[in-house]
Amino acid sequence: MRALRVLVIVAVILGGLFVVADRVAVGFAEDEVAQKLRSSEGLTATPDVSINGFPFLTQVAGGELDDVEVGISDYEAATGNSDDSIRISDLTARMRGVTFSGDYSSATAASATGTANISYDELLKAAKSEPTRILPGVTAQVTGLSDGGNGKIKVSIKVSALGSATTYPVLSTVTVDGDIVKVHADNLPNLVVQAAEGQVRSITDFQQEIDGLPGGIKLDKVEAAPDGVEISVRGSNVRLAG
Repeated sequence: MRALRVLVIVAVILGGLFVVADRVAVGFAEDEVAQKLRSSEGLTATPDVSINGFPFLTQVAGGELDDVEVGISDYEAATGNSDDSIRISDLTARMRGVTFSGDYSSATAASATGTANISYDELLKAAKSEPTRILPGVTAQVTGLSDGGNGKIKVSIKVSALGSATTYPVLSTVTVDGDIVKVHADNLPNLVVQAAEGQVRSITDFQQEIDGLPGGIKLDKVEAAPDGVEISVRGSNVRLAG
């Protein structure tokens, strides 16, 4: 019985040491991947990287990590215009089947899913916020975006004529088409139907290209949320670093 107790104590001690070593190793790996990702993507701040699953060391021995989460705040995404960018306030991605080099200088995920959040003020940059003529003596412009409920965006359109101005709320549908987020009015304001539909829609409808997301992930779906639009992203053979 004494020998058995000794074996149990030794096993517990060795198990504890293994857990400590495993957690130290995973912390080091997370820091290395975060630094490599910051460098490769030109980020202003170090992203959050979490390597899930236990034990980590056996995953390393197998050459593949099961589950890695990455969080990036205030990411400046390209818009197709070299002079402009659009700020994503929160980009998170969950990577599956991550293979890596021995020094963590490169890592690639078999698949990735996640979300990206863009504020209404940021998306407003893509709309026509300057007065645009739609009829003789009549101009219109987008003055604001907000949550319209039921997955819709409320686009506030200011129509000015004869020295007076009226703001119309226009419920709009937001969709993704490739790398482009599109906002399309469900119904046009009743008081401006005298103008050609194309002229009015040149104000109410607009789009924003978003490309160059980290690792080559792509836009998938989009919906209106209380503080902005929430975009689902996904990808395959996604490069985390290197």
